[in-house]
Amino acid sequence: MILGITGGTGCGKTTLLTCIGSQGGLILDCDAIYHDLLRTDPALLGAIEKRFPGTVENGVLQRKKLGKLVFSDEKALNDLNKITHSAVKAEVLRRLAHKPKLAAIDAIGLFEGGLAELCDVTVAVTAPEEDRIRRLMIRDGIDRDYAKHRIDAQKSAEWFRERCDFCLENNGTQADFQETCLAFLRKLGIMKTN
Repeated sequence: MILGITGGTGCGKTTLLTCIGSQGGLILDCDAIYHDLLRTDPALLGAIEKRFPGTVENGVLQRKKLGKLVFSDEKALNDLNKITHSAVKAEVLRRLAHKPKLAAIDAIGLFEGGLAELCDVTVAVTAPEEDRIRRLMIRDGIDRDYAKHRIDAQKSAEWFRERCDFCLENNGTQADFQETCLAFLRKLGIMKTN
């Protein structure tokens, strides 16, 4: 079974991924894959630099510089997504080639990047905006305005809910949400009921 997990940044998708990983599932975190490709795929960096001149310095993507360009310009964000989605999808397909029994693809652009079509089940993870802002500030060491700007540049929770087979709302503690995730995996038959 391949689960597609999506939702905005700071919603708590990692908690669901950890639960799937604990059951022996292959975890395909598309954000991590993207960052790996930035280190190992010069063609990807070249394509980003060509479209966004000055965002790559000495072979390293300047993420905050790129972020300031794309998070305030929908066309620029769409252009970046076109560049990155195809590179990430190719790597996901390579990693799925051995056909694991259980895998989870975590991608904010699950539908836009053509990854949802690889999945048996799609799951949206959503959370209140204030919780997301707080998590991003802590996780990424950014200020409130930048965190809110990043969230505002993404699709709404409703957009994810409408497209996915299931939705898990992360509106409590991390322990509460972990229990929600475990119950969901039991419902899908991935985890045995104790």
